[in-house]
Amino acid sequence: MRLRDTKIPQDTVHHPVFARFYARMSVAAETGAGLAAVRSELLAGLSGRVIEIGAGNGLNFAHYPPTVSEVVAVEPERVLRQLAVRSALRAGVPVDVVPGTAESLPVKSEAFDGAVASLVLCTVRNVERSLAEIVRVLRPGGELRFFEHVRADDRAMAAIQRALDHTVWPLVTGGCHTARDTLAAVERAGFVVEAYRRVRMPDWGVRLPTSACVLGVARRPTVD
Repeated sequence: MRLRDTKIPQDTVHHPVFARFYARMSVAAETGAGLAAVRSELLAGLSGRVIEIGAGNGLNFAHYPPTVSEVVAVEPERVLRQLAVRSALRAGVPVDVVPGTAESLPVKSEAFDGAVASLVLCTVRNVERSLAEIVRVLRPGGELRFFEHVRADDRAMAAIQRALDHTVWPLVTGGCHTARDTLAAVERAGFVVEAYRRVRMPDWGVRLPTSACVLGVARRPTVD
């Protein structure tokens, strides 16, 4: 049985207004900002059982390769979870959408070959706890695919990000923080980062506080 013998918290995250806005915005960004190509690159080569943390409205589902035998998609927000269920019905691989939070994943330890974190570690309440949970549910040697907002390289934009993160930004964007050093957090959690590249989203026009992103692959060591 996949789920742990604990009651799964329902709707511990609830942002219905932002969820509806995000659902519309994310669909438009698939082609307009080139996110569809990034999702395909993020998921290419995955195989076996995969857990996706913070699946949102399920836009990754269409990009999983046929080598993936099952996806367990964890989404805490009710509106987005309902949309993810609809996306799962159209996916080319089996997808099971379940409620839960990144800090307490409702699955057994070492049950997955791969994990996906896509634009979610910027929103979690506790990055360290969330990454520790990903380590727990991955088998030794399992890989983490991540695509996340990160702190900008230049000081001016990084200062803007910090100011936004400490004021209005998380309130209006479902808890998003733009200035987190996610790459360093992944390494501190015990993962070995095998490859990554900086991504600007979108790659044209005026730079935004959310433009700086990182796309990469990390692996849980076979020996902790």
